[in-house]
Amino acid sequence: MATEDKNSATAAAILPLVGGATNISTVAHCMTRLRLGLRDRSLVDEDALKAVPAVMGVVDDDTYQIVLGPGIVARVTPEFERLIQEETTSTTADTAVSSTAEKLASQGGAIKARQKAKNATPFKLFLRKIANIFVPLIPALIGCGIIAGLNGLLVNLSWLPTVTPALAAMASGFMALIAVFVGYNTAKEFGGTPILGGAVAAIIVFPGVAKIDAFGQALAPGQGGVLGALAAAVLAVYVEKWCRRWVPTALDVLLTPTLTVLIAGLVTIFGLMYVAGEISNAIGTFADWVLSTGGAGAGFLLGGLFLPLVMLGLHQALIPIHTTLIEQQGYTVLLPILAMAGAGQVGAAAAVYLRLPRNESIRATIKSALPAGLLGVGEPLIYGVSLPLGRPFITACTGGAFGGGFVGLFSQLGDSVGSTAIGPSGWALFPLLDGNHSLTSTIAIYAGGLLTGYFVGFLATYFFGFSKALLTEYNVSQQPVPSLETATASASPAPGDLSATPSAGV
Repeated sequence: MATEDKNSATAAAILPLVGGATNISTVAHCMTRLRLGLRDRSLVDEDALKAVPAVMGVVDDDTYQIVLGPGIVARVTPEFERLIQEETTSTTADTAVSSTAEKLASQGGAIKARQKAKNATPFKLFLRKIANIFVPLIPALIGCGIIAGLNGLLVNLSWLPTVTPALAAMASGFMALIAVFVGYNTAKEFGGTPILGGAVAAIIVFPGVAKIDAFGQALAPGQGGVLGALAAAVLAVYVEKWCRRWVPTALDVLLTPTLTVLIAGLVTIFGLMYVAGEISNAIGTFADWVLSTGGAGAGFLLGGLFLPLVMLGLHQALIPIHTTLIEQQGYTVLLPILAMAGAGQVGAAAAVYLRLPRNESIRATIKSALPAGLLGVGEPLIYGVSLPLGRPFITACTGGAFGGGFVGLFSQLGDSVGSTAIGPSGWALFPLLDGNHSLTSTIAIYAGGLLTGYFVGFLATYFFGFSKALLTEYNVSQQPVPSLETATASASPAPGDLSATPSAGV
């Protein structure tokens, strides 16, 4: 039996003996042990587990530890995680619903399920991996971004001069080392050892690289940024997997990490840092050029097309671009424009509420979902109301286009509006706003964009969002659903679906 088949067979033998996929909360490994977080340890068949040929023993500690030995555990763990994913996916079931609002939510869920199936192309699956790398970083980006904004305000007001240096350190520390976190998550997502991905990516931010010449010029610490870290970690994963195939098991614990860091590190220093640095600079230059010259037109297209991009799964490609702009300029000028899609959605939902006065069910759903929509979480409104209705989704995009055009116009006039972090949109983005002019000006422009999106989304939906047939079908008396959670359950995305997170800007 091939080594890979033996590893798969070992993983398949272990999984049912620890209670199956639903009993496992976490999976990790050290040099010799597979470490599992178990929800119910009484489901473990320990005697049968010890009888598995590859299992050398078990340790019942804070995590349940299965001793497999050096080299072997690193090969079995990815197979074990794959089996968990397959088992979890196969047990997903849909829930039947009855009321009008629930029917719309069900239709939205079906649309989303079909779109998800269409998105299962190699390119879109790759984009999903990219999203999974950056989404876990969002909480830190938000926290550090808000602290940076607070620090800037205190500095401008000359308040608390003894505190502002500490705030600057808190806000900047994460961004200075973000490449390491990107490398760690990249290796984890692509099936390598996370800490090796972080180790290779750490080279990029190490101050000592300034003493190294590549392509005829000295390298700069941080050159290549998150794009360089991502590429370096992906390379490290492939080197590690190559080593796992060819390095003898007895030498795996010594040679594999050494060769991974050495080979991937040299390629990173003498190639990837320079190339990624040039790409990063080009992204920043292009974004500034598009908004400074295209302005309102560029904003109109970006704001209007963002919801369809979410539907196609292509919005995930924007995450590393946002992060690169934040790394370079301190803020991303794209997110405030894309956030206007959510404003159009809110305006459209308000119009639906007024156009269907007899349908208590849909109106109750909108009332429950609207506060979340104002804070930039548009998932319940999109998949529970506008998308199943059809036309209101298009008119919501129209509102987003005009809101984006408003913000883009001011960028063309030289007043850029940006966000110091990816994550929230709507009203929740106000604490993260920054730009090249005063904070008051930046806030006013963003607020003006939101109001434009609300207003146009409302008018477009009210006057053009309903055909006679649609009004006849839905403007009828219905009892309200018990709760928003019931109405939107079937539309809720799977974990890791970026379109449900505030960073989707909807």
